[in-house]
Amino acid sequence: MAEAMKRGFATRAIHDGQEPEKLTGAVNVPIFLTSTYQQEEIGKNKGHEYARLTNPTRDALEESLCSLEGGTSAHVFGSGMAAITALCTMMKSGDHVVCSDNVYGGTARVFDKVLANYGLTFTYVDSSVTENVAAAIRPETRLVHIETPTNPMMAITDIAAVARICHERGVELSVDNTFLSPYLQQPIAMGADIVMHSTTKFLNGHSDGLGGVLICTKPEQAERFRFVQKCTGGILSPFESYLLLRGVKTLAVRMKQHDANGRVVARFLEGHPKVKAVFYPGLESHPQHGLAVRQQRGFGSMLSIELGSLENANRFAKSLRLGFLAESLGGVETLVCHPATMTHAAIGPEGRARLGITDGLMRISVGIEDVEDIVADLEQALDQV
Repeated sequence: MAEAMKRGFATRAIHDGQEPEKLTGAVNVPIFLTSTYQQEEIGKNKGHEYARLTNPTRDALEESLCSLEGGTSAHVFGSGMAAITALCTMMKSGDHVVCSDNVYGGTARVFDKVLANYGLTFTYVDSSVTENVAAAIRPETRLVHIETPTNPMMAITDIAAVARICHERGVELSVDNTFLSPYLQQPIAMGADIVMHSTTKFLNGHSDGLGGVLICTKPEQAERFRFVQKCTGGILSPFESYLLLRGVKTLAVRMKQHDANGRVVARFLEGHPKVKAVFYPGLESHPQHGLAVRQQRGFGSMLSIELGSLENANRFAKSLRLGFLAESLGGVETLVCHPATMTHAAIGPEGRARLGITDGLMRISVGIEDVEDIVADLEQALDQV
């Protein structure tokens, strides 16, 4: 892995884990559609026994994602939420997790509505204030889980500072890196123990496949997550593994364009009279712009805007012609989301109010269309507000 890391990111995205197939020389990893494998004799196989345990297409994907995040192993699951759930299998009843308070609503939902029933406890803090994380760690804390930037308020957490606090206390740090991808942010290089992605988003990049991944730094983590894949079966299918391998090959060029477009769109929106606020770390007006500059390779294409009311938000959403009002993010197309009724509906009105997620807030995943067309579409939609 150390030797592979000497190569550039785009080179690794195209080649690591994606060597030509040995039998035919095919330059794309084949889709191995099999549920089982012929064994040579009792107790002897060719490296594969059963598809829930391993699949050559999935193996190639895990090698690729491990390389891109600079980890020691990667483990893919059927969705981002399956990956989050697998992450928590490291713990047992009575263990405690500290979590960013502005995580994706589905993460808080599985923590509070499912895993809490099995004796895990969770404390939510504004992790952009490092002292809050330190204050929340207890003797029974086993994990700190952060999103940075957060969904959808785009707050930034100092990964290196939180990692130091965690390691001083004997606690592991996991980072949800979905919003930036490994091209724009490298949490493991800053001290994170585990990196998580919803691969559905920028890693796939084409809005055509679900998935999740955990990238590890320790052998015991790898052993645990392989065991969870085997026992629970929440694995990624060969076809979706293939789609993700295909998406990863263009990750570097896509993220460059996402980042370039995101900056232009954010500046346009910041200057628009009908937009009351823009949440984007690439703007100097963002309170943590300096941290974003130091910690990230770029600012990405995720931003949120405040339009003042549900009526304004709905007028804006219905008037879009190029962008789509839809769940999810990270595709090549521009996607617009209403967090209060979509991604964060599950946390309820009080939870949303505490985080600043109003009925007038809209989250935008800026695509890689011609940026002039994106701006024109947003402008004509805002004219209806």
